Amino acid sequence: MDVDSVECLSLPDAAMDADDVGLAIHTHGALLAASRAACPKGAAGVAPGSSVHELLECPVCTNSMYPPIHQCQNGHTLCSTCKARVHNRCPTCRQELGDIRCLALEKVAESLELPCKYYSLGCPEIFPYYSKIKHEPQCSFRPYNCPYAGSECSVTGDIPYLVDHLRDDHKVDMHSGCTFNHRYVKSNPREVENATWMLTVFHCFGQYFCLHFEAFQLGMAPVYMAFLRFMGDENEAKNYSYSLEVGANGRKMVWEGTPRSIRDSHRKVRDSHDGLLIQRNMALFFSGGDRKELKLRITGRIWKEQQTPDGACVPILCS
Repeated sequence: MDVDSVECLSLPDAAMDADDVGLAIHTHGALLAASRAACPKGAAGVAPGSSVHELLECPVCTNSMYPPIHQCQNGHTLCSTCKARVHNRCPTCRQELGDIRCLALEKVAESLELPCKYYSLGCPEIFPYYSKIKHEPQCSFRPYNCPYAGSECSVTGDIPYLVDHLRDDHKVDMHSGCTFNHRYVKSNPREVENATWMLTVFHCFGQYFCLHFEAFQLGMAPVYMAFLRFMGDENEAKNYSYSLEVGANGRKMVWEGTPRSIRDSHRKVRDSHDGLLIQRNMALFFSGGDRKELKLRITGRIWKEQQTPDGACVPILCS
């Protein structure tokens, strides 16, 4: 940010009273000093942690502030979302907030270019201040949520970190290869209370995939569902396909589709029924015997389609 752009900030209009104008001038002076210290002439943007960036950080939620930016009579600022949460009291000095806008700080915000908040995770982008709010929720470098569905796990991180976390903390089974053959057994198939049964992680094509299998109530009927999620972004997930198959007694059901990214929550995928869905009566039929115990064998494979020189798509299995 060019320092001259801060020095030329327009002050509030004549409709403001003398106290408000004085407060704006005081705030403008503080911003100017901070910007000179944080962003010399010729700098491409303002790095997180700089004085200007800190001034634009809401002291309540610590998120970046966007107009309208509010301030108390002592010049303490906060975002409009938090203003409604603090019952019109400044969280810093406890003075009444009123309806004072920090126009000087809003002008500074308009002139800034800032790196994405995920710059430390590899995002190289620099944006005008107001564009950050649109980019960051979709940034491909933002951390992933833990895909484990057996508990409300709040852990986030990149894929290598989450793979270690699943193995070490959740004790998830890890397998290499693009084919699988799993048997799921439950002694009392009538006990269905949104119970997640199993998560297995597969490593193939240099990527990680999560195979979920669980029971839940769909309306009045218990159902069983298996589906695959890709540990990466949606654009990468589209490069892969998978199939799931369950059967016995001369019958079988087959599901084929594209794995969903773990950007989509486990519940979102499950509730969209995007996977192999088995009604209880059919599951018991596949289990054989006296139909009092659930014994399902699910097989499947993951593949990647590769285009040949003549334009045909050929499925490629991992070696």
